[in-house]
Amino acid sequence: MKIPVWLKKIWTAIQKLFNHIPCELQTAVHTGVVITENIKTFVDSPAADIITAIIPGDLDDRIKSLLRSALPAILTQLRLADDCTNFSTPEQLTACAIKTIQSLKGDLKSAFLHNLSVLIAQVASDGKLTWQEAVSFMEWYYQQRFKATKQ
Repeated sequence: MKIPVWLKKIWTAIQKLFNHIPCELQTAVHTGVVITENIKTFVDSPAADIITAIIPGDLDDRIKSLLRSALPAILTQLRLADDCTNFSTPEQLTACAIKTIQSLKGDLKSAFLHNLSVLIAQVASDGKLTWQEAVSFMEWYYQQRFKATKQ
């Protein structure tokens, strides 16, 4: 399928915007994608701390701390942890929510992962990215940079 010219123009405009946003916001978008990809590919791990296992080690300690506290809340608010009411620790709650994500199929799974990436990027940016900005940058970054480096 050939990409329409107008869509290529939109992607180019988003790339120009992305290249001009501050590095800390570019890092926030990257963080949202990486953590979501780690969740997507996470399989029962012997790691004692699931949250540490899915958060990249090269992040600033302040961002790690924000994400450690926000991630379980985000997963709960996305209603991914409804079956996890018996769990009390963030690690147990996150592990349960990941199992729920693994059970989702097709577009529903993609939609949840996309929303999760956006919310994580917002936390990592310390609230400096709006929902609309994060959605646009996240989609462009995932398609044009992240997937390109994985191929």
